[in-house]
Amino acid sequence: MRRPTLEAVAARAGVSKSSVSRVVNGDATVTPAIRDLVIKAVRELGYVPNGAARSLATQRTNAVAVIVSDPPKGLVCDDPMFSTVVRTMSRLLEAAGKQVTLMLAGSPESQLRVEQFVAAGHVAGVMLVSMHGADPLPGSLARMGVPMVSLGRSVSGVPYVDNDNVGGAAVAVRYLHSQGRRRIATITGPLDMLASQDRLTGYRETLRDTGRRSIVALGDFTRISGAEGMRQLLDDDPGLDAVFAANDLMAIGALHALREAGRRVPDDVAVVGFDDIEAALYTAPPLTTIRSPMGDQAAAAARLLLGLFEGAPGDPVIMPNELVIRESA
Repeated sequence: MRRPTLEAVAARAGVSKSSVSRVVNGDATVTPAIRDLVIKAVRELGYVPNGAARSLATQRTNAVAVIVSDPPKGLVCDDPMFSTVVRTMSRLLEAAGKQVTLMLAGSPESQLRVEQFVAAGHVAGVMLVSMHGADPLPGSLARMGVPMVSLGRSVSGVPYVDNDNVGGAAVAVRYLHSQGRRRIATITGPLDMLASQDRLTGYRETLRDTGRRSIVALGDFTRISGAEGMRQLLDDDPGLDAVFAANDLMAIGALHALREAGRRVPDDVAVVGFDDIEAALYTAPPLTTIRSPMGDQAAAAARLLLGLFEGAPGDPVIMPNELVIRESA
């Protein structure tokens, strides 16, 4: 297929060619309305500026962009595992002679800047971190033909590394049930992320197998949402006796809310998290959780990308996880 031209983008957006050029080149004087129209047309057509394909094909740069889809609330960068991910990826990639560039893509404007940067041939490959299901960025970058790996399963067909989110959640629920818990609730992560969807699926399917009903509160992977979700669950079902939080930060928030409500852990309510961050050792009581070492996943993702540079097939990698039993359950 012929690559879309600047003229085609202008026609699709209903603006002048010069307006498209100004947006693509990052001119700050363009009005937001015009910029939005051009961004939409660029993404719909898969427009790549001239010269980008030649630059990418010759691989004249050794740079790798680690692109984080971090929303305005900063959920990802606030996660204690984020530094582990970036540090591990950087060490492996730099040891292989690659220069690592960290880029945040949490808004349409920042996503356009990322697309322009990659399309201009400034990077040899891309590592995606914390992508959301409706995020257009993976599809846009995939059309540019740049080697790309996602840390976490992606809906866009990008090679990825992830852990067994469904299976890990199932292990947590089966363990709680084996301990005599019968009213097991969950606090989900943001449901536009596949990891959250998979952990909710594992919870629901396992609970259904035990003949019990789901009790669900929505969270966003933060401590605050864990505390708020726990309060909601107690209001909805005061008799619940266990909660599976889709990550440790929310489990820590849930412990705080239970303490506020005068509920003893684990006597009244057992709590299980997911990830096994360092803080899980120091909660009161220490947190039972599903261990999912992000450093190992980040290393596997870096190796997968390096393999793509050498022509390897890029098959998905699913990392194992395990239940770590502590005093909260």
